[in-house]
Amino acid sequence: MRTAKITRSTAETDISVEINLDGTGVYDNQTGVGFFDHMLDQLARHALIDMKISAKGDLHIDDHHTVEDTGIALGQALAEALGDKRGIRRYGECHLAMDDAQVRCALDLSARPFLICNLEIPTQKIGTFDTELVREFFQAFSTHGGITLHIDRLHGFNSHHIVEAAFKAVARALRSAVETDPRKSDAIPSTKGTL
Repeated sequence: MRTAKITRSTAETDISVEINLDGTGVYDNQTGVGFFDHMLDQLARHALIDMKISAKGDLHIDDHHTVEDTGIALGQALAEALGDKRGIRRYGECHLAMDDAQVRCALDLSARPFLICNLEIPTQKIGTFDTELVREFFQAFSTHGGITLHIDRLHGFNSHHIVEAAFKAVARALRSAVETDPRKSDAIPSTKGTL
């Protein structure tokens, strides 16, 4: 089973993450940040990764620490669940349309974290959620998950649609990347022999 459980406690947040890469997209995400929970639910459902996240953070200050630290813990859980990455496809990509928004994601589970995030979200808020935290989440997730992650908005004017399309595109790309390659299920997907 490709599973992991991570707990991360700091003076600012207390976070628990459980994932199963071979799941069906069952989720129970409770961070105290409603819109963010909705995005995490999309990530789980469309990646077919079972995901349970519980986060208690200093929301009386703002959502920043909770969102960023959740990204850190989720990235750590992904890296742990993947192990040596033997047999995975490694790469994933998706062009995803959601109403007015079209977002492209390409990623590599390379252990070389790098983020390109060109979403250009037109508003500073979606409800009470600070849209600058979208990048903060993906930066933390890619850094601690060892992911080269490129996310680009091709079209879109509605902030909610753009962000949701981004999470769904990342999810679909991640689903492809973590899948077992039936032609090379016993091999590390690199000419170096390690990732």
